Amino acid sequence: MVKRRGFTLIELLVVIAIIAVLMGILMPALRRVKEQARMVNCMATLRQWNLIASMHAESHDGELWHGDNDLAYWWLRNLEPQYVDWKKNDLWFCPSATKPHTETESASIFTAWGIYQDQCSPENGVAGSYGMNGYAIIPTSMSGNYEGGVPKSNGWHKAGQKGASQAPWFCEALRFDFWPQETHAPAQNDYDVWNPGAQYNMARVALNRHQGFLNIAFLDWSVRKVGVKEVWTLKWHKKYNTAGQWTKAGGVQATDWPEWMQRFKEY
Repeated sequence: MVKRRGFTLIELLVVIAIIAVLMGILMPALRRVKEQARMVNCMATLRQWNLIASMHAESHDGELWHGDNDLAYWWLRNLEPQYVDWKKNDLWFCPSATKPHTETESASIFTAWGIYQDQCSPENGVAGSYGMNGYAIIPTSMSGNYEGGVPKSNGWHKAGQKGASQAPWFCEALRFDFWPQETHAPAQNDYDVWNPGAQYNMARVALNRHQGFLNIAFLDWSVRKVGVKEVWTLKWHKKYNTAGQWTKAGGVQATDWPEWMQRFKEY
């Protein structure tokens, strides 16, 4: 008769150890694949916003949405009604940011975070994870300045102009509007956008949402992924200095960045 022999305890432990090692190798790769899929879906959403914006621009002499007062706030009041209700419209949400963040939440490379929440009315914005470049909002009056002192004449008032491929109009963001400047520092924490010391307009878009990248729609109706540090090199308004102090051309050093950003690529 053939005597059956089972696994010994040592053999079982070896098998379990091998499985644990394989899982440790495979799980991060699986998370990266899932995040890449979410990023692709996010880009598809921004392409839908490009279609919405292009149809609006075609009907308004190339212009995007107008603000409701002299500082061009509350462009959402003039957005077509079917796109305002975030409760009925998935277009407001990046698949990697579907849960509101808090100022005590530390976002890792794989966690979903970064939704702003407002009173959910056109007057105060919407809940969501995208926002509009304030310099692409058409002000009621062309006199005076945008938020932060940038002259309104420097704004991107029509789509398809020269330089449009580097001019963002709609981005993954922590607020529904923002006015970035080349001097604005990054947030000290990757969830901190309201601290005045962070000069939060740029911090609203310098996000670690997709493994060191975020998606941005441009005024030539293209969409591409942009590095967290690359946002300082984009042409936010016509006179924006793309070689400012937070770029390689401007002399930024790796140690100048907050700790959470230091591992990301320089631009």
